[in-house]
Parts: sequence; C-alpha cells; structure tokens
Amino acid sequence: MLINRKFLLTGIALLIILVTACGQSEQSTSIAKPPTQQEVGEVREVNRQTLQPKIVTVTEETRQTYKWYCSQCHGVKGKGDGINAKFLTVPPRNHTKAAYLETRTNEQLFEAIKFGGLSVGRAPCMPAWGHTLAEDTIHSLVRYIRELCHCEAF
Repeated sequence: MLINRKFLLTGIALLIILVTACGQSEQSTSIAKPPTQQEVGEVREVNRQTLQPKIVTVTEETRQTYKWYCSQCHGVKGKGDGINAKFLTVPPRNHTKAAYLETRTNEQLFEAIKFGGLSVGRAPCMPAWGHTLAEDTIHSLVRYIRELCHCEAF
C-alpha cells in the first residue's frame, strides 16, 4: 500500500510538471534558451558510442516502462491520446503512424527520449528521460516504438 502511494504521488508530480511546462503559450516557453546546434552536436559526438545499440528485444518490462513513463502523453497504445495530451500545446507523437516514424532513425528516437524534444528540434514538452532511464531501457523503448508503428528506421 505504501509503495502504491509512492508511485501514485510520483505520477501526480510528473503530471503536474508536464502540464505546467507544456500547457503554456509559445511566448512563455521561449524564455528557456534551447541548446545551440553546436552544443547538440557536441553531446551527440560524446554519446555516439552509446547510440550504437546491439540487437534489442522488447520485454514485458519495456512495455511496462512505456506505460509508466510514456503513456501519460502518448497513450497506452501509442496513439498520442494519453491523459495529458489534451493539456499540451503541441500534440504528442502518434507512435502507430509509420509515415512519420519511418523518416526517423533509431538514433534520432533515442536522442529524443534521452535528451528531450528540443534536442532533436521537436516539442519542448517532451521531457528528457536520460537521468531517469538507463540507456539499454531507452534502446528497448525505441524498439518498442518500432513495434507500435510496424516500421523500421530508414
């Protein structure tokens, strides 16, 4: 019971942070300075070795991680219809739409999850999960997103 309350409180705190950060207008979010292309390039270069995944399988643990961290915005089935989606200025990506996801490499998806949306020129609402999730877990999430869209990277 105590553990469930702890997870519930953590989830509520995450929801509040996401709604607060992403429910604002463009003007109020422009205060934060996004990383420059050079800074992003330097981070990518430093992390290039970690971005080369080995064969990654999707486990039940991966699916549970997606449900816990990603489904709040992207939805349980990845359709971009999560409970927070209606509060976000920029709609969450629909992970079942192959048309867009096939134009993105696994490295780009990895970077979006690890460093957040701004790191790949996308929505600032997408948080950086690199301090929360292990790199192997992020690689597995990328593989799971590929399963959801029934697509591969180009």
